[in-house]
Amino acid sequence: MTLTFAAPARTATPPARRPRGRGLRRTLTGWAFAGPATLVVVGLSLFPAVWAFFISRTKWNGIAEPRDIGWDNYRRLADDPDLAAAAQHTLLLTVLFVPGSIALGLLIAIALNQRIRLLGFYRTCIFVPYVASAAATGILAGYVFNPQFGAANDALRRLGLPAQQFLENPRQALLVVVLIALWGEVGFTSVVYLAALQDVPKELIEAATVDGAGRWRILRSVTWPHLRPVTLFATVWQSITALQLFDLIYTTTRGGPMNSTQTVVYYVYELAFQTRRLGYGAAVAYVLFAVTLVLTAFAIWRGRRGGEEAF
Repeated sequence: MTLTFAAPARTATPPARRPRGRGLRRTLTGWAFAGPATLVVVGLSLFPAVWAFFISRTKWNGIAEPRDIGWDNYRRLADDPDLAAAAQHTLLLTVLFVPGSIALGLLIAIALNQRIRLLGFYRTCIFVPYVASAAATGILAGYVFNPQFGAANDALRRLGLPAQQFLENPRQALLVVVLIALWGEVGFTSVVYLAALQDVPKELIEAATVDGAGRWRILRSVTWPHLRPVTLFATVWQSITALQLFDLIYTTTRGGPMNSTQTVVYYVYELAFQTRRLGYGAAVAYVLFAVTLVLTAFAIWRGRRGGEEAF
């Protein structure tokens, strides 16, 4: 008769409890770093946005006591011809600027993704205009496109072409503004696309090359599917940039000539700070915010339906 002895059951060692003092210290340390930035965001973004909504329901010139008029400012928007003209200019600017910046950014990124000499220098030259402020870009463009002594007309004269009025011609001014905006913003889309191109698996490109695919076929069937999420992100970003374009307009045309370059944001500036109609200006700003929010949400929704997780 043999006796068997069962090994004593092991009891699970309870995890060591983190001292409350250490957890509180980590929480306080985290808020010490994040707190100032949070206060800046709340103080400079959220609070002014909420306050502007209450202003949009008043008639106020910034000095006298504001008078509550309900939703009258919003009702007047549909009958404002100046707002309608500014909306048309903003829409035209967006339609020209966004596809142009996407197409040029992609072409430049493809060119900069090649193995060429002085590649770092070329990449820096493309990105420098984006780093410079739009105000500086506008001031420089004002000299370049000056009808009397600008470099643009000087180049046209050397080519035997007639001089142009550029920013002083109501038919040309908005197109010139779009051109200046492209020069200043195309560096952003180029860098984004360049980073995305470097993430495309080289094995797929090599396999397509072995199968006899040309460069255009590789770009269309291999490279482009990997760039769709980046294209969605760049489209949303550049659309917001176009809808909120102000500093470039301010430093080049001030909405002229004959209000031909007056955008919605510049119209808000004129209402609030020139004619002192703060309530109506805040209402226009909130409508622009709503339109931007709806367009951005729609673009993200369409992208996610197509499997493009860009955000």
